[in-house]
Amino acid sequence: MFTGIVSAVGRIDRVVRTTENGKRTTPGLALTIRAPFKGIRKGESIAVNGVCLTVERAVKGRFSVHVVATTEGRTLFGEYAAGRRVNLERALRAADRLGGHIVQGHVDGVAVVQRVERRGDAWVYDLRVPEAVREVSIPRGAITVDGVSLTINDLPGKDSVQIALIPFTREHTTLGALGVGDRVHVEGDVLGKYVRQLCSTAK
Repeated sequence: MFTGIVSAVGRIDRVVRTTENGKRTTPGLALTIRAPFKGIRKGESIAVNGVCLTVERAVKGRFSVHVVATTEGRTLFGEYAAGRRVNLERALRAADRLGGHIVQGHVDGVAVVQRVERRGDAWVYDLRVPEAVREVSIPRGAITVDGVSLTINDLPGKDSVQIALIPFTREHTTLGALGVGDRVHVEGDVLGKYVRQLCSTAK
């Protein structure tokens, strides 16, 4: 479980495609990521651009994770290369402050930046999102974009949501570099998902 409050920006150090062989029977991708974290342990969960991944190996300044084929199919990891910057968040502890919202790290799909506009000291972004995300989105509700907890500013279209980034978020995450046409991971609000499911089964 996460909160969408990014604690560091890491960098992809190595990407290796894995195949079935004598020892590894899990095709997908092996990612090695540079990160400033201390005390990372094998088996812990870290959100990488909003996707919950399990640490398979950790050494000073780096950790390795495996992206299984199903996860690769609904994310952009297959396009990642060495040098790419990624938002990182370690798993929530029971005593931590919930500064963002409840984030599972189970990405619903990929959104596309449709429009970018500066308004005063903030930047506004219109994102075309998957239908499943749009259905659970409400103004002033929550959405996770590349692992960052954000407030939905508006719903400008039937397939889009609008978010606003303050200078701090632009400077301390990868979102400040987004432009029209860029793609990002999105996760809809889990509370909205439960409400949608309850309403659909009550019919």
